[in-house]
Amino acid sequence: METFLIIIHFFIAIILMVVILLQSSKGGGMAGVFGGGGGSAVFGGRGAASFLSKLTTTLAVLFLALALIISYIDKGKTVDKGIVAEEIEKRRASSPASVLPTVQTEQAIPGQSTSQTATDTTK
Repeated sequence: METFLIIIHFFIAIILMVVILLQSSKGGGMAGVFGGGGGSAVFGGRGAASFLSKLTTTLAVLFLALALIISYIDKGKTVDKGIVAEEIEKRRASSPASVLPTVQTEQAIPGQSTSQTATDTTK
């Protein structure tokens, strides 16, 4: 389901870019390259601009909605570790620093338990 939505999202993004480029701006835009006057014959005098404007708005809303839906679906998934992260863990486990001895923070006096040393210091 998620893959299908991502594919649809991709196609909407491509179509949205094309529709935006086809709109004529003050400078004529890309609509002049494809015979910008031909759109008026099909859609009427202002019909092409109105149609492309509505199509842009619709595609933008669909793009945003799909982005939010895909984000919500993907939110709960755990991320697999990448190859780089796995290699770093392997190297850390096999490094000489991982086999160093640990230092005890509290050394007991031979022949006494730790509870005896604590009571002896209070006298």
